[in-house]
Amino acid sequence: MRNFKDKVAVVTGGASGIGLAMARRFVREGMRVIIADVEVDALTAAERKIRDMGATALGVRTDVSRSQDIEALAAKTLKAFGGVHIVCNNAGVGGTPGALWERTLEDWKWVIDVNLWGVIHGIRTFVPIMLKHGEDAHVVNTASIAGLLSSPLLGTYHATKHAIVSISEVLYAELATAGAHIGVSVLCPGFVKTRIMESARNRPSGLAGGELSRAAQVWEKGFRSMVQAGMSPEVVADKVLDAIREEKMYILTHPEFNEPIRQRVEGILAGRNPAWQAPVPNSQSLSHAS
Repeated sequence: MRNFKDKVAVVTGGASGIGLAMARRFVREGMRVIIADVEVDALTAAERKIRDMGATALGVRTDVSRSQDIEALAAKTLKAFGGVHIVCNNAGVGGTPGALWERTLEDWKWVIDVNLWGVIHGIRTFVPIMLKHGEDAHVVNTASIAGLLSSPLLGTYHATKHAIVSISEVLYAELATAGAHIGVSVLCPGFVKTRIMESARNRPSGLAGGELSRAAQVWEKGFRSMVQAGMSPEVVADKVLDAIREEKMYILTHPEFNEPIRQRVEGILAGRNPAWQAPVPNSQSLSHAS
């Protein structure tokens, strides 16, 4: 997809972090943007920021875990702009750290509903619209480097992000087989300076989480430091736009993770048991993420 001017982009989780950065980047290319988010005040502020750039923007309160919300988002998009060309299934939550056997069913449901069902609903709703209009289009699914690696104490998050990588690969193959003019990218960032560690601010009251173990508390403190020192969302957004333009499937933003990914894949092919990785980030990896 090369021509962005006057095209329409939908970004879920678009009121902050990577989502807002992508929306702003699309606007600078002359696109019209719909930002969807569950957080009303942040959504209103983000919409105002984008319109202050002189752009056409629409904010739609959306809970991506609900198929009816995504369907309503699509309907409002078509009513306002008549079509959609880029969909970024970006909304996500970090989940609650802890051993798999410590996490409650509510922990699992919260993370799966947002991270995984949000992507599924986005694909099922928007891809048929793109297929119908037949113009060049692109789907970006936000996974994580956690979708390519596995480490202790965040199994709920890893599970959803691995699933998103696989779903994106399948979608890519299916659209190519169908001869559709729709590209697919899966975004797998490392540590990015966002509010992901504050995800619980939007957690449904009916899905309250359990207590953190001592190990999980230590892990969370270290991980929070990594996020605070992470890459700027604006840099990630630049990489996303480049990937859409070049029809690039995998968007890996942090080269320092390439070697662990290689070791994991080679270990699988060699039949080796996985190497255990320390759950608490160390100072050396922290410097790489800054």
